[in-house]
Amino acid sequence: MPHATLRRAVLRFIVLAAAALPAAVHAEDYPSRPIRMIVPFAPGGPADLLGRAVAPGMSAYLRQPVVIENHAGAGGATGVDTVVKAAPDGYTIGITGPGALVAVPFMTKVPYDPMRDVVPIARVAEVNAVIIVAADSPYKTLADLVAAAKAAPGKLMFGSAGAGTITHLAGELLNMEAGIKLVHVPYRGAVPASTDLLGGHIQCMLPDLPGVAGLIRAGSVRALAVTSRTRSIYLPDVPTTAEAGFPNVISDSWYGLIAPRGIPQAVLDKLYAAAADAIGTPDAKDQIAKQSAVSALTTPQGFASLIAEEQARWKRVIETTGARME
Repeated sequence: MPHATLRRAVLRFIVLAAAALPAAVHAEDYPSRPIRMIVPFAPGGPADLLGRAVAPGMSAYLRQPVVIENHAGAGGATGVDTVVKAAPDGYTIGITGPGALVAVPFMTKVPYDPMRDVVPIARVAEVNAVIIVAADSPYKTLADLVAAAKAAPGKLMFGSAGAGTITHLAGELLNMEAGIKLVHVPYRGAVPASTDLLGGHIQCMLPDLPGVAGLIRAGSVRALAVTSRTRSIYLPDVPTTAEAGFPNVISDSWYGLIAPRGIPQAVLDKLYAAAADAIGTPDAKDQIAKQSAVSALTTPQGFASLIAEEQARWKRVIETTGARME
């Protein structure tokens, strides 16, 4: 090999080694300061509550505070964008539901690629979704709601936690399967949507159960059906959508931890281990159960596969219904 070529090869090796060294040293020392967990919805919703359920256990495992920050907007895309634009050093992670990863990117232009820019850490929970109306609503069953919607097309409204969330697409799926036209009204989270449901400004919602379980238990809202293949262990007396006559209206959801592209593998491994340890703690199990959710840990690879499967499923609904970001 000519001396000039050899020198270039040696210099290239030194540059690459030097570039890799900080990541290796960082991964070994990680974490040395608090970690931000970005929640892409308003406080009080399912993502927020589940994030707060796992953060203490992760803090204990990592021996650094895991601090919740709420960045609501654009169906969760604002918060996910905050995560992917952060330094890939493990000090900014996020917890998200499926919307911003499997729905929003097919409905509007987003500043990230959900498969390229987002690194899955772990799915942490599965949740049932439910169709609800206010307690004083005239609709006692899902059949009642569908009949009313057919009698007055475009007059009844359903609220969601935001355009592009699964709580939005679940309503569009019901429209598609039942042949009705409920009008979508997006909110910045499940809590403000629930407030308007109680105030009579919208007629129904199809939210994740954790965000409205307290309202159901208190009798403030009525659950017409769970959008699951089987009845919820938390609502054993509420029929499934299949039992109510709409077997294809399935919108069970999940929540998982994500990180930005470029995160060192050793840091990713440590975050996964922290999530696994946190979910296994009695406190986290208790808090997750209190949110009417079920612990459901997957590896980063398993979570990535789930995201890809969900993208294909909800893309079909988006294309069929023409659902868009308002």
